[in-house]
Amino acid sequence: MTAIETIVIVGGGTAGWMAAAALSRLRSGRPVNIVLIESEEIGTVGVGEATIPPFLDFNRLLDIDEREMLAAVQGSFKLGIQFVNWGKLGDSYIHPFGNYGYQVDGVSFHHIWHRYKMAGDKRPIQIFNIETMAAQFGRFARTDDYKHEDLPPINYAYHIDAGRYARYLRGYAEKRGVVRLEGKVTDVICNAQTGFVESLSLNNGDSLKGDFFIDCSGFRGLLIEQALKTGYDDWSHFLPCNRAVALPCERGDGSGPLPYTRATAHTAGWQWQVPLQHRNGNGHVYCSAYMEDEEALDILVNNIAGKPGASPNFLRFVTGRRKKFWNKNVVALGLASGFMEPLESTSIHLVNTGINKLISLISLDGVTQAQEDAFNRLTGKEYERIRDFLILHYKATSRDDSDFWNYCRTMPVPPSLTEKIELFQHNGQIFREDDELFTETSWAAVMMGQGIVMKGHNVMADSLEDAKTRKELDGIEKSIQHVVQHMPSHGDYLKNYCPSKM
Repeated sequence: MTAIETIVIVGGGTAGWMAAAALSRLRSGRPVNIVLIESEEIGTVGVGEATIPPFLDFNRLLDIDEREMLAAVQGSFKLGIQFVNWGKLGDSYIHPFGNYGYQVDGVSFHHIWHRYKMAGDKRPIQIFNIETMAAQFGRFARTDDYKHEDLPPINYAYHIDAGRYARYLRGYAEKRGVVRLEGKVTDVICNAQTGFVESLSLNNGDSLKGDFFIDCSGFRGLLIEQALKTGYDDWSHFLPCNRAVALPCERGDGSGPLPYTRATAHTAGWQWQVPLQHRNGNGHVYCSAYMEDEEALDILVNNIAGKPGASPNFLRFVTGRRKKFWNKNVVALGLASGFMEPLESTSIHLVNTGINKLISLISLDGVTQAQEDAFNRLTGKEYERIRDFLILHYKATSRDDSDFWNYCRTMPVPPSLTEKIELFQHNGQIFREDDELFTETSWAAVMMGQGIVMKGHNVMADSLEDAKTRKELDGIEKSIQHVVQHMPSHGDYLKNYCPSKM
């Protein structure tokens, strides 16, 4: 084994600088050189501006001050995702970050709610979730602001300007010894015997040697694919959208930012709206087999809140993943590792978890096959579980207003997803496997929100004492109402907590 003395990161952007910032912590132990190569001439995709709650842990790992970071990146808070027109035209629901109610004697809340629904209780399950109710009223507070003994913590994530966040992390990493080199990689030199990457040639004529490489070069996969020929698993038969156009805009109505992301389904895809403090990030994800680029742009322009703030940015992608995420002495992160559309804001999350696994597995004594195999197995399972959850949004629909939705509604799906749907339909059961990302509430929110109906529930829900359980439900509803009523508007909260530094 060759000792790891120099780690080279190819590519900047969010993925590259997240990796650089996290790995800079290695420098406080055994000395290791960390070099990041990026070129100002090569733009980044920069559309992944919405995050999910585990992202908070990444920032805590780096001991980043939340207020300072959000002010620097024009950030806002996010309580969940609103889905519009997915189950059928005119439908709307919120996938919240927190749970519905809470377990009672080990029985998940949606089973208890279903028991009383069958007995005539008309209250929708959404009123038992504090994130959903706060989002609907455009309000926000952190748990530290409104502690309530009988309620779980308020779960949230961020909307961030990805470009500003990358610059913020660059400053963090460079202060901790990471070296940035300006330049383009023109050639990758591999060892003739082992196949390991040994050095990179740059467009200025320099050569950079390294012992371990992190590929953050985007869709190109400069190291993982172009040099190591790793291969790619194409999942476009499950997730057929293969184009996107991004277009930021002003918030023309003068309103404050919403505390949630919005995903609105159109005739051959969907549109995202990510509210930052001073603008909205927008984009339209679509399938080129059913929609031309010009039509996709027209739909986007006609459905944004204000004047466009830049020229449209068209992107092409193939949904799927590399056959290996760690190959020899190269680990791919971000778009270099694979792509799944940002429907559930998982792009930055996958960078985050990739870094977490890398930090846990890497040894500066050298690379072993066991490390590579573990990383690939765990990351592969993670991609597959997220893939199934995204497919659910397209499959669980009654829309028949376009050829695209007819395809999605009738397409075969992985057996793992078919099982999840059938179990939920039968008695509301949801099993999480292999530490998968999405919770019972996540699966239940999307399935119920898009018309998959529970025929029954966990029989243990019927064993709960009636009067006591009804009191529990009433208490949850009243507590949530009380807390939400006393929350400030999301806009006011941002002005007081983390006003943007323009």
